[in-house]
Amino acid sequence: MIEQIYTYFTIEMIYLWLNIGIIPFWLMLIFLPQSNIARIIVRSILPIFLLTFVYGYLIFRFYFTDYDFGKSFALYLSFENLMDLFLIKEFLILFWIHFLTINLFCGSWIVSDAEKLNMNKYFVALPLIITYFVGPIGLFIYWFIRIFFARRIGLYD
Repeated sequence: MIEQIYTYFTIEMIYLWLNIGIIPFWLMLIFLPQSNIARIIVRSILPIFLLTFVYGYLIFRFYFTDYDFGKSFALYLSFENLMDLFLIKEFLILFWIHFLTINLFCGSWIVSDAEKLNMNKYFVALPLIITYFVGPIGLFIYWFIRIFFARRIGLYD
């Protein structure tokens, strides 16, 4: 049975499940941001735990293959090394989980912060959608909208 699970969860299948599995979290953040179900399921440690579990599974799996973990640190040495790493599917899936986790964390923070400022969920929906696709831009748009609700500009909070 373990062998069947191992052969089913290929990198391509994990990528597919990640992309499908992350959507309900984002839908809850966008459409039900202040509900108890969003607090319990999305704004808790649960999604981070699930994504970390998949990340750990992949690292464990790659450890027993010929994946060179040392090569991953070469991305800091040059842009060409980074481009080369993105050609390696093992590195790419780990990067993708990293991307999904950070963007979901940012989306969850946006909802929590907007709740503290009593912002209407409709003002937060657009930055959340943009954060889903391109995290830093969505976060910046939220920060810009936040200025009007907080009635102050601050470099830190």
